[in-house]
Amino acid sequence: MTAAPHNHDFLAASHDDNARRTLWVVALTAVMMVGEIVAGYITGSMALLADGFHMATHAGALGLAAVAYGYAKRHRDNPRYSFGTGKVGDLTGFASALILGLFAIGIAVESVLRLIDPERVDFASATLVAVIGLAVNIVSALLLMGGHDHGHGRDDDHDHGHGHHHSHGHDNNLRSAYLHVLADALTSVLAIAALLAGRYLGWRWMDPAMGIVGAIVIGRWSWSLIRDTAAVLLDETDGRIAEAVRREVAAMDVRLIDLHVWRVGPGAHAAIVEVEGRLPCAAIRDRLEHIAGIGHLTVAVR
Repeated sequence: MTAAPHNHDFLAASHDDNARRTLWVVALTAVMMVGEIVAGYITGSMALLADGFHMATHAGALGLAAVAYGYAKRHRDNPRYSFGTGKVGDLTGFASALILGLFAIGIAVESVLRLIDPERVDFASATLVAVIGLAVNIVSALLLMGGHDHGHGRDDDHDHGHGHHHSHGHDNNLRSAYLHVLADALTSVLAIAALLAGRYLGWRWMDPAMGIVGAIVIGRWSWSLIRDTAAVLLDETDGRIAEAVRREVAAMDVRLIDLHVWRVGPGAHAAIVEVEGRLPCAAIRDRLEHIAGIGHLTVAVR
């Protein structure tokens, strides 16, 4: 039985840069969320209040992401973690997505209550604050986008495939931070639209209605992220790499008994390959090591 040289650093190559970007976004978001919540209470706008509280969960979730980066880096060589700390980001991404989902429900419930029983809103002041909020979201998104590798996670938001799409090096931690900011920008746009309609068209129902629309969109994003991060946390088999290993083993004079392939960090996978036959371990390893995405290979020959 033989294993690769034991370096369990499965963090993304852009780890430090991503951490720095995340911290800037946390600072920006935290300042803005306080302004929006206070303004939401003063002006009576549900859309603005929802946007502010929505931002508050994000400041918390982004803060979690920043802590995760620090923790993963500090403990990447800690022998307590059998396969390194590459999944810490997926764990915080999962937690962030849960927070997002709960907030979507809260916003929807409060908005429905406001639809039934509308309240007075100071549309002019609320619109101004919402516009500033949107500007902060745009700056935050640009900061995070610079550190985003693959089409900003949009490609797999609409793909309900079976675990192949999140295997190509997405940093789910950064992706969750980016999704939080995108969701924020969206609720800011909806809030501005609702406030303008209320002010100039007298459509007071638009304010709570946009709260409901925002909640639905945020809920959908949250579900997509929960699905992807849970697959990593539960060691879902990466079908693409497993298939490549099977093909290589079939071409050798051995029989495959057992195969495990799972993700241990952004873009890095571990594989355990157990075969029966007379071929030496080293020969099998040489054939399998070139398969893209395998960062930690264990070969056993019976």
